[in-house]
Amino acid sequence: MSGNGTAFLHACGALIAKPLNGDMLRVDPGCLVAFTQGIDYSIERAGSLTSMFFGGEGLFLATLQGYGTVWLQSLPFARLADRILANAARIQGGGGNSRDESNLLGDLGRFMRQ
Repeated sequence: MSGNGTAFLHACGALIAKPLNGDMLRVDPGCLVAFTQGIDYSIERAGSLTSMFFGGEGLFLATLQGYGTVWLQSLPFARLADRILANAARIQGGGGNSRDESNLLGDLGRFMRQ
């Protein structure tokens, strides 16, 4: 980004600043937040077709190389959404979980009511 004004970036989890001094860094594209000028960026296929579909890492990797700083997030939006949906189902009693997660005391509260 360049020019006058204010820019907002959104990241989830921990934000990690990784300085590159001619190094190469390969990351999940969803973890990439920003990088400075001087960094070359490309997207590459993540291994063979077998590892892409059964390795659990995704289909592509972002390759960053050069001199500058790369900012990464530890929790990409897609994983954040998955966690929210999984917990929402558990709180509402879905997924075979019969515990009352909305009760702040949880199991202790049920024990005290008996």
